[in-house]
Amino acid sequence: MLGHRGCRLGITYPEIYEMQARAILEAALAVEERGGNPVELEIMIPLVAFKSELDFLAGRISMVAETIKKERGRVPDYLIGTMIELPRAALRAAEIAQTAQFFSFGTNDLTQTTLGVSRDDAGMFLNEYLAKGVIGRDPFVTLDIDGVGELVKIAAERGRQTRENLKLGICGEHGGDPDSIRFCHDSGLNYVSCSPFRVPVARLAAAQAALKKSRADI
Repeated sequence: MLGHRGCRLGITYPEIYEMQARAILEAALAVEERGGNPVELEIMIPLVAFKSELDFLAGRISMVAETIKKERGRVPDYLIGTMIELPRAALRAAEIAQTAQFFSFGTNDLTQTTLGVSRDDAGMFLNEYLAKGVIGRDPFVTLDIDGVGELVKIAAERGRQTRENLKLGICGEHGGDPDSIRFCHDSGLNYVSCSPFRVPVARLAAAQAALKKSRADI
């Protein structure tokens, strides 16, 4: 999970991300040409730890967009953002937001990298932790608010200091957990993304969190 993947792969082999960017941008144009509504494109770069990584890949995507514009006469509007799934990215969010137009907190990986626990083998000892009261909840089911959640809050605050209208959300299994959703709502996040079967629970939890805040504001 910490190896040669995400933006690291795109920097080592830029042609992969260039190919993907072209596919995304041309697909959006094809939808519009067939009479569909303009697509609101968000291109998200994963596993960023350094602003320079995002800058490098954003530059490559921009280059592809310019090429398409020359070929087709136009290019769809798009935003470039990043997944915040490493503690360093959360702490350097103000700097990263100079380039990123949105953040999506990859809470699955942010939990792994913050706790130093892999989802692949966590079951070998987390059940014992739960049974013996070492922890109260499985951190891969309900967000570890005191640790991982603190990084989310820091990144949200610092990111919006740089870009006031920065769009924030989470992507991961926590997006379907009611307690985690309430925390994200209270932390100022705009959306959650989760597995399809979790969507009904997520929508209900988001509505309840919004109602609770509305009542508190009255």
